[in-house]
Amino acid sequence: MKGVIVGCGRVGAELAELLESGGYDVIILDVSTRAFDRLPDTFRGAAVRGDGTDEDTLRRAGAEDADIFIAMTEGDNRNVMAAQLASEVLGARQVIAKINDPLRAKAYSSLGIGTLCRTMLMRDAVAGYVGLGVSGDPGIYPPTGQHHGGEHHDTVAEEADRSAIDLGAEPGEIATAGGAATEQPAPESEQTATPAAGARAGAEES
Repeated sequence: MKGVIVGCGRVGAELAELLESGGYDVIILDVSTRAFDRLPDTFRGAAVRGDGTDEDTLRRAGAEDADIFIAMTEGDNRNVMAAQLASEVLGARQVIAKINDPLRAKAYSSLGIGTLCRTMLMRDAVAGYVGLGVSGDPGIYPPTGQHHGGEHHDTVAEEADRSAIDLGAEPGEIATAGGAATEQPAPESEQTATPAAGARAGAEES
């Protein structure tokens, strides 16, 4: 089985270890080589420096036909782009994109992209701890439909924004959701590193 993760943050690194312990061959991508320092010394998968929203990069990394593909960067839009590529172009069997905006998470799932909403998971965790009512939202929304606007991310984003507005959001809320302003551009080149030695040695270069 093959598992692909885009984004080697703390959660991405934990998921890489989890999937590997479950018998998956894991490929994890990040635009920062330093991010791979979060991987445990026991990790034996492939750590690839590169842009997980770029089709050629994903193909070179071996991400085609993944059994599970998880986009876990800090940018909602970046995660949707990576998930859409995996689902529609690379033949991934199960795809999850982290979307922080709850309304957009629901909207994207209705357009065929499985989503994880960290906001609702954390909200309900706090609510349960202090004895307040939980929302009842699952936190992970399975894909329930397909989008009808072609293969471009911009079209899917517009559809999701319209769907989110239908769910009760204000247009201004949609415009500011996503965190794209904090995303870093991908480096000009990508490299594949062995996790224990190459990735950590490469961290000194960036």
